[in-house]
Amino acid sequence: MKTILTAALVFGFCGLAAARDEKADPVGSWACEYEIGGQKRTCTLMIKKDGDKLAGTMSWPDQKDAKLKDVFLKDGKLTFSAVRKFMDNEFPLDFTFTIDGDKFKGKAASDFGGQKQEFDIDGKREKKDK
Repeated sequence: MKTILTAALVFGFCGLAAARDEKADPVGSWACEYEIGGQKRTCTLMIKKDGDKLAGTMSWPDQKDAKLKDVFLKDGKLTFSAVRKFMDNEFPLDFTFTIDGDKFKGKAASDFGGQKQEFDIDGKREKKDK
């Protein structure tokens, strides 16, 4: 009887872990919103699988397909870096998102004028056309 109960508990916990991993699937296209200086801004994040690794791009209205660097997913947290080009300047940005199903919440951070600044960023997975 103990063996059956132990097996049921193990399979139950494995099922919970698998369900958690499904929630943290970053693959797809994400519509992102954030605010800087009181102005709402948007960008699009595209994540794909490249073998057993994650890869992707980020696009803003005036900059398309900035390649992501160091894309990792661990315990529902997606982290990566991208370079934002704006008015002849380049700003390296570090992103950390917590994925929950088809939504995420997180932060982006960069060094602006010698000071590290962070801003909140939210996103939702864009639906595929069927």
